[in-house]
Amino acid sequence: MLVFTLGTSLGQFGRDLREETTPSEKPKILYVWAADQAHRAPDFLAVIDFDEESLKYGHVINTVPLPPPGNIGNEPHHCHLNSTKTVLGCGGLLSLLKNQNGIFFFDVRDAKKPRFLFSAKAVESSMTDDFLPLENGGFLITQMGSSTGMAPGRIAEFDGKMHFVSNHFGTFSLFEEWPEKPPLDGFNPHGISARPDLNLMMTSDFLMPSSTLMGSMGPVLRGSVRIWDYRERKITKTIDLIAPDGTPAQGTMDVKMLPKNPYGYGYTSGMFDGHIYLIDPEAGTGTPVFDLATIKPHVDTPVSGGMGQIMATPRTGDRLILGTFMAGQIVMLDTSDVFRPKQLSVVSFGANAGPHNIALSEDDSRLVVTDYFLNEDDAGIIHFEGDHKVHVLKVTHDGLSEDKRFKLDFNTAFSTGPARPHGIAMK
Repeated sequence: MLVFTLGTSLGQFGRDLREETTPSEKPKILYVWAADQAHRAPDFLAVIDFDEESLKYGHVINTVPLPPPGNIGNEPHHCHLNSTKTVLGCGGLLSLLKNQNGIFFFDVRDAKKPRFLFSAKAVESSMTDDFLPLENGGFLITQMGSSTGMAPGRIAEFDGKMHFVSNHFGTFSLFEEWPEKPPLDGFNPHGISARPDLNLMMTSDFLMPSSTLMGSMGPVLRGSVRIWDYRERKITKTIDLIAPDGTPAQGTMDVKMLPKNPYGYGYTSGMFDGHIYLIDPEAGTGTPVFDLATIKPHVDTPVSGGMGQIMATPRTGDRLILGTFMAGQIVMLDTSDVFRPKQLSVVSFGANAGPHNIALSEDDSRLVVTDYFLNEDDAGIIHFEGDHKVHVLKVTHDGLSEDKRFKLDFNTAFSTGPARPHGIAMK
């Protein structure tokens, strides 16, 4: 069972979902899913001119506020376009705290004028995080917490018509998210990545969300990656990661499988231990292969490695890009030798700039970066604010460079006041 709030009719929309194909040209619109810092204005989707030939490149050209009820204080988190580029799915990480829906969908067939479709929330899980687009136009969505923000979390699924998919086909379905019987050893999925061609999927456990709220004893960090049978939606292996010093990995926020790799290898990083781990799904192993503290130029930070964040993998399959929140850097690694990544390039925004989320354009030529992670304000103990800027980097096979033409500061871009940019999508 899910609870829905509708923004427009879904009937005709559901019939038209497959009519739009993936565009081959470079993206010209950038979407950023964001929140008003003061929590007075609604959470909103910012529509930004992303056409490099436009005189308004980098300018906000539209905003789509969430309609009530439940339109403030969701803590906008990650978002993703579906495979047909008709629907944008967005998550509200802290919607649970106000008993609000935390999964939001926008109709983006008219790229410059998105329309809010509907919102939903699951019964068994909450704390919506990342979206994985499916071949049928739907999504798999990581739900980091249980219905109370604890463990286990779940993976929710919507099909190509944005209908919720139950994992039981009977009339009396008791389970509505994946897997049917989730692990009880700290299943709090944050990152998600898949190789349908290999029938493999990976999710990474990050932390127990409720442990970051006021009154808790402090964050309960996770350090594990789950290997899934993609088609069956079943976990087949759990890989508990160990840092080089013999302690458990701390905070495996994201996981990315390497395109074209015949073995289905992937990478994850320990946000609080500063290491990148190579995941071998067949052997069920995770090997530390890179220390983020060795990035040059080095930036001293309270957390070793500067707090590695979201990762990206270009289609060539031999490069890995990620940001470090405290160090304020975006680094590209050469992963031609998967066991020995080497630094190729780095862009530095300054210590504590706060780059968290990154997304590559479909042609791998541009990387968008948002400088904001999570501030729970009075509700919790996490206060990673960043500087609220949005950057664009030029990407080549061997390097990164900042696009100085693109200047967008969410502190000053909106009449409602400073805003927190998080989710990224391009069309």
